[in-house]
Amino acid sequence: MAELHDLTALDQWQALQRGEFSPLELTEHYLARIERLNPELGAFVTVTADAARSRAAELQESGPGPAPIWGLPFADKDLEMRAGVPTGFGSRLFTGFVPPISDEIVEALDAAGGVSLGKTATPEFGLPSYTESLAGPPARNPWDTSRGSGGSSGGAAVAVASGMLPFAPGSDGGGSVRIPAAACGLVGLKPSRGRVPGGSALDSLAGLAVPGPLARTVSDAALLLDAMIAPNGYPADHHFALRAPASDGPFLASAVRGEGRFQLGVMTTSAWDDAYEITIAPEALQALDAAVAAFAAMGHGIEQTALEPDESYAPAFRTIWQAGAASIPAETPEQEELLEPLTRWLMHRGRALSARTLAEALKALATYERSLIRQLSRFDAVLTPALAMTPRPIGWYDAGDGERNFAQQVQYTPFTSMLNVSGLPAIVLPISETDAGLPMGVQLIGRPGGEATLLALGAQLERRVHWERRHPASW
Repeated sequence: MAELHDLTALDQWQALQRGEFSPLELTEHYLARIERLNPELGAFVTVTADAARSRAAELQESGPGPAPIWGLPFADKDLEMRAGVPTGFGSRLFTGFVPPISDEIVEALDAAGGVSLGKTATPEFGLPSYTESLAGPPARNPWDTSRGSGGSSGGAAVAVASGMLPFAPGSDGGGSVRIPAAACGLVGLKPSRGRVPGGSALDSLAGLAVPGPLARTVSDAALLLDAMIAPNGYPADHHFALRAPASDGPFLASAVRGEGRFQLGVMTTSAWDDAYEITIAPEALQALDAAVAAFAAMGHGIEQTALEPDESYAPAFRTIWQAGAASIPAETPEQEELLEPLTRWLMHRGRALSARTLAEALKALATYERSLIRQLSRFDAVLTPALAMTPRPIGWYDAGDGERNFAQQVQYTPFTSMLNVSGLPAIVLPISETDAGLPMGVQLIGRPGGEATLLALGAQLERRVHWERRHPASW
């Protein structure tokens, strides 16, 4: 017999609207799932059961309304502040920190009618692409608990993939939504720069990090994206979306309809190819081939393409990654001792950068943004592998050698960060599994503001492959 978590998030929302079960019943169901599964999987660092029950009861009393995710549970990534709830940023440095205010994306999802069940695990300050913080247990991949979940939205991905949440918000500054989505067999969407008001990236260093949804289906991802963008509809004064063309309505419609025929590019090159030896595993190429065959069979145009060599990208991105750690508030030896080795290395490298080096890196990335958009502009979307390797074993990354650690991250995830630099939207889709039962995905890159096209293509592929029927053993 099907249980509540077997339903998609959209199915759950529709059932809530019909009164088939209440927000409190749904909340209790997921809290019970978390109590049973989280000790092994490490998806949550904090569970706010009492607050969630109170919130669900409040929504239940007010009744369903226009709020896009009314009554649906979610959880905040532990990089986002929620007033009165411990927020650790994945770091021992912030043990016991309880913020007095909430971040904008948290307030947006509350306004959209969601019920937060707590905080999901993230690596220290969201810096690495794997979720194995010393502040808590690693976020284990529910498909194989000896494997990692990716990062930095690793806890969110584990929670959704194991049925502890119907969907979850993440944030993506170099692949941090798409990497864990691919590792855990989910749909993960990085919106265009400027698309989501609460975390538009327009005020961040190099404009890299934007919030995005992780979900089991394309429609569920679109449902959560709509909630992130505009909890009260699509306002005319949506002035934050400076870089993203305005949408003509909720993205859920594009995902549900899944219509259109498009010209697709296919590539296996990345922005890192001139600086690191990138080897794409057979499993990643098989997933790409499966997606190409499926899209071709559906009548889409397919054309192979490749990126122009560019030696400026790697050093410029490394500089920004290091500069982003310079402001970590560790000023004393005692505070530094609480940081993880990789974070300390990044912080010191970032603080040693000159203003000229930082300015040159920002200029190089701005030039690369224009170049990448130009190179991909003749396609409606471009298909790449999601990751270059299968999900990595826990402990695979070298925690003590910053240079080697960075190289490992690049070699595992070469196809993601260039889209944060360019501000382009991208979606990861879980197309296949390896012989060992590990999920493998592909990535679709859109034009500026092209989320609707990505969701339509994703919906078409989902209807052909039906990845929503696949579940890990813990399900």
